[in-house]
Amino acid sequence: MPAEWDLHEATWISWPHAAGQSFPESYDRVVPTLVKMAAALAESEILRINISSVEQEREVSGYLSKAAPMERIEFHHHPTNEPWCRDHGPIFVKRSGNPSLAINDFGYNAWGGKYPPYDSDDIVPTRIARDLGLPLFNPGFILEGGSVDPNGEGTLLTTESCLLNPNRNPSMSREQIEQGLSDYLGVEKILWLGDGIEGDDTDGHVDDITRFVSRDTVVTVVEPHHGDPNHLPLRENLERLLEMTLADGTPLNVLEMPMPPRIDREGLRLPASHANFYIANESVLMPAFGGESDAVAADLLAGLFPTRMIRPIDCRELIWGLGAFHCLTQQQPAA
Repeated sequence: MPAEWDLHEATWISWPHAAGQSFPESYDRVVPTLVKMAAALAESEILRINISSVEQEREVSGYLSKAAPMERIEFHHHPTNEPWCRDHGPIFVKRSGNPSLAINDFGYNAWGGKYPPYDSDDIVPTRIARDLGLPLFNPGFILEGGSVDPNGEGTLLTTESCLLNPNRNPSMSREQIEQGLSDYLGVEKILWLGDGIEGDDTDGHVDDITRFVSRDTVVTVVEPHHGDPNHLPLRENLERLLEMTLADGTPLNVLEMPMPPRIDREGLRLPASHANFYIANESVLMPAFGGESDAVAADLLAGLFPTRMIRPIDCRELIWGLGAFHCLTQQQPAA
């Protein structure tokens, strides 16, 4: 599985439904953020959008026609239940031979069966493989794209709280999961972190806490306030990272990224994190939340990606769906 900063042919997203579970009674307020995301992505690569009907295609075209370069936008009629393409979409891998890309269709059960129905989401990778004429592998176990983060050179980040959760693969041991990741993602070493952040209904996806930004460098979120429930698990993850090495023995270069201010809505803490950024060909889409940490996180990313434009986009409405830009996107590497 290539690193996210490698050249993309396209980015895939699944457009949400007004009646879906992700944005209860707030779909209209989320649309402006989705339009900004789509427009930014289409500036430098093809944007492939999964839609469920001709009517939805007409609706989304209306949103995007005045904001995005429509010549770079494709609509694909792949019905979905919810919009989180990182988790239900295809995971592309490079391979020798022709074609040089293949698709993994891992099982998908809506984060441990939390949000049925999910049958349409589960078959999206198979539909895309058929449309693109690419080889398809079925690894035979549950895995969401947001639960893994590879450096493209043999090392992958994940969390125990998600991949070892019995609501995913109760019959598989840690060793069997590691072997599956090795077999289907081409990695040699798994770096296991502990818990994710409060409010994350995925049981601790790594793309909300720690991300590779180069072969040997990661950014990891930290919470300095000792009274915050995120302080201790994030400190423990930081301590683990400082002791870790890559597959070839190189020590990790670990950089700290601040957590945004706490966001609560209807009695729930929302999993706001600047780490849920998405690395596009010419930009980095960064979730912003209206606090001082926005500028700090943007400056950090600007130093790490000097050839890409850092685009902070307000996600205070989007995060009501419990995810942000990385959760919504899935990269298709250039062949």
